Amino acid sequence: MVTLRGFRPNDLPALYDICLTTGASGADASALHSDPELVGHIYAAPYGALEPERVLLAEDALGVAGYIVGTLDSDGFAARQERDWWPALRQRYADASTGFTEADRERIAAIKHPGVTPAAIVANYPAHIHMNLRSRLRGQGVGTALLEAWVADARAANVRGIHLGANAANSGGIAFWQHSGFAPLQTVGGTVWMGMALAD
Repeated sequence: MVTLRGFRPNDLPALYDICLTTGASGADASALHSDPELVGHIYAAPYGALEPERVLLAEDALGVAGYIVGTLDSDGFAARQERDWWPALRQRYADASTGFTEADRERIAAIKHPGVTPAAIVANYPAHIHMNLRSRLRGQGVGTALLEAWVADARAANVRGIHLGANAANSGGIAFWQHSGFAPLQTVGGTVWMGMALAD
């Protein structure tokens, strides 16, 4: 039995762990990182810290095994990260010269200089999401249930659209998003930007 529920402060470690262990296009990225929190600092934990009401978890008998996180206002969330999230991390990782893997250093660079979503995408699809599931939950409709619940809340808030960035190498993930109603918008580097319109 899988239960969908809201976020609690003690769920933050689960966000970090799931983000890391699905961080290589759905596969475990643990071997790539000497610091197990780096992936989560970017893609999961800030949502639990700054916008916990937009975090939805999937929990089974073994514990939290999936999540969808996001924001209804990408520009506003980015501003909050600049004020309340990135400064402490930039201080923590000020010296990345030793003790880190190449993958670690790529994440640290992203903390110091966060990527920017193309402005036209944010204008038309102001909300954005990230979703990850442990392998034991996949293929059971859990991802669809998480997404549908999150989208329903976004519709209720009269959000115009939702975007996400998918790794271009993650063909299975891209297929899932397309099947779920997201359309490819543009590809920049290794990221396929996708969007779902919610209102005209």
